[in-house]
Amino acid sequence: MTGKELLYVEDALGHEKFMKECSKKTSAQIKDVNLSNYIAELEKVHGDLYSKFLNLL
Repeated sequence: MTGKELLYVEDALGHEKFMKECSKKTSAQIKDVNLSNYIAELEKVHGDLYSKFLNLL
């Protein structure tokens, strides 16, 4: 893996970690059950993407 590719993967890891954390916090704050469940699903999606990027290393 080139240095540039490594920087891309590290950047993507940071973005996915941030999105997962934001989704988790938002899901806990939203009163609408359907919307909260949807945001919780997004948290899982971003967690899965984080894992996939991590496996590239």
